[in-house]
Amino acid sequence: MSSVLIIEDDKEICQILTDFLCNYNYETECCFSGLNALSVFNQKFFDLVILDLMLPYVSGEEILCGIRKVSDVPILVVSAKDLVRTKVELLRLGADDYITKPFNLEELLARIERCLIRNQKTFPGIRIICGELALDTQSKSVFVQENPISLTAKEYQILELLMKYPNKVFSKQNLYETVWNDVFARDNDVMNTHISNIRKKLGSEGWRIETVWGLGYRFIKS
Repeated sequence: MSSVLIIEDDKEICQILTDFLCNYNYETECCFSGLNALSVFNQKFFDLVILDLMLPYVSGEEILCGIRKVSDVPILVVSAKDLVRTKVELLRLGADDYITKPFNLEELLARIERCLIRNQKTFPGIRIICGELALDTQSKSVFVQENPISLTAKEYQILELLMKYPNKVFSKQNLYETVWNDVFARDNDVMNTHISNIRKKLGSEGWRIETVWGLGYRFIKS
């Protein structure tokens, strides 16, 4: 199930989108203000963001730039602005697609699916390299200084997720529920143990998994 963050100040539109996407097996979360949009985004993993431009307090353009500093998640901009210049500027800022209000829900769904498919194609069969650390997503292999590192399935899944989204902070809950596909218990120490084991196995490159106190973990690319 793909998760979608809807950043839109109109609660009625949010509810319409939530009900519609739920029918297509999407999990959604709504954010009604630009003030806390980045905070909500950083609290968990999302597969796609639907972003309205006309937000109170903080503009959609600012949110777009803020997300792009920490993530390559697909961003679909929704706005009443229909100027070609506006669309071009947003695409240059990092938006993946743009749809004008009022929009057809079926067209919106098609654009969401296209963004997700395009994003998935950037990852299969690639080799992510950071310093002396390399991760091959096709063979599910990890190397440090070209030496193979033996990881458990869960350790590999955690590392791959962190490396795909460098500098993005993942909470313990987010990592656990994404990898284990189960509800996270607050007193669950499994994540701490797995992160500790991954760091030890990566040796000189283990420092790249950074603890962000009170928030979670992130992967340092450089």
